[in-house]
Amino acid sequence: MDIKQQIIGLPSYQPGKPIEEVKEELGLTRVVKLASNENPYGASKRVATAISESATNTTIYPDGYSAKLREKVALKLGVTPEQLIFGNGSDEVIQFLCRALLSPGTNTVTADPTFSQYKLNATIEGAEVREVPSVDGVHHLEAMLQAIDEMTRIVWVCNPNNPSGTYVNEDTFKRFLDQVPPHVLVVSDEAYYEYVTAKDYPNTIPLIKKYPNLMVLRTFSKAYGLAALRIGYGVGSAGFVSSIDPVRPPFNNNSFAHCAAIAALEDQAFIDECVEKNTEGMKQFEQFCQKHELYYYPSQTNFILIDFKQSGDRVFDFLLRKGFIVRSGKALGFPTCVRITIGKKEDNEELFTYLEELVNHSTVQ
Repeated sequence: MDIKQQIIGLPSYQPGKPIEEVKEELGLTRVVKLASNENPYGASKRVATAISESATNTTIYPDGYSAKLREKVALKLGVTPEQLIFGNGSDEVIQFLCRALLSPGTNTVTADPTFSQYKLNATIEGAEVREVPSVDGVHHLEAMLQAIDEMTRIVWVCNPNNPSGTYVNEDTFKRFLDQVPPHVLVVSDEAYYEYVTAKDYPNTIPLIKKYPNLMVLRTFSKAYGLAALRIGYGVGSAGFVSSIDPVRPPFNNNSFAHCAAIAALEDQAFIDECVEKNTEGMKQFEQFCQKHELYYYPSQTNFILIDFKQSGDRVFDFLLRKGFIVRSGKALGFPTCVRITIGKKEDNEELFTYLEELVNHSTVQ
């Protein structure tokens, strides 16, 4: 059977190693996963209650329009329900956009390095991918503007950026929007929005009224702790959202995800607590790096990218054998770095004892 030529040789997404697999492989009784930027504090207790209450209702298809959740999210964001599109994680919304807008002969512009799913989905659709090198981990928006032409259909701004954790500020982003041609969709991917503390971070949702070619992506997988349920969404102009909705599969979100997301939204006190603890944990990591003169990328997320000046794969393997799963920067475009999710205070402190051992030697064995 013949498949699309552009799929041949494409790498599959490689997630962080599962905890149970590491325990079995290395004979460990305790493993801490700090690789996939999940919320170490889990989800609001209201989520488990909501799922339990709906557990007996598995015979009926979920609401294909996500009506109740749509109403809750629209109210929280100050938009109309028609401006929202829900996906099986915000990853699926990325897929929707690529399927709807990209085809052979078109192109899309991204930063480099950035989230891998922009390039992957664009390549599958046969579009040209124009990658523009970042500067100190931050999107070089002026250079990205120069890469746009009449065949450009989407420009991706991962903000804060994964894997660097850096961000584009509001003034820079607005200047960028002013110059992007109206035929080009600008996607502001804000998966880590809830963790941002920078005062000059863009307030993007209100900008959609002025820039109908802007779409904002957010997710329940990170701060809300619903990664296992896979639910994210896009916010755009109502007309654009309506035009791309036909590519969305029917019933693409399950009922448990709907009720869990509603419950999570109703417990903002939990999110505030998680963000506060994340900010404290980030300070722990920053202080460790400063003490040991390790370069790190200033992060507005729940992870930090640290340059250990040696193979990220070797650092990954060293920490794995100590019972900590992190993410090597090699596959992320930062070969001497490691990306580490900010964990609970006690887990961070234990990790630092191993990192002390690491930095006190020129290379790990």
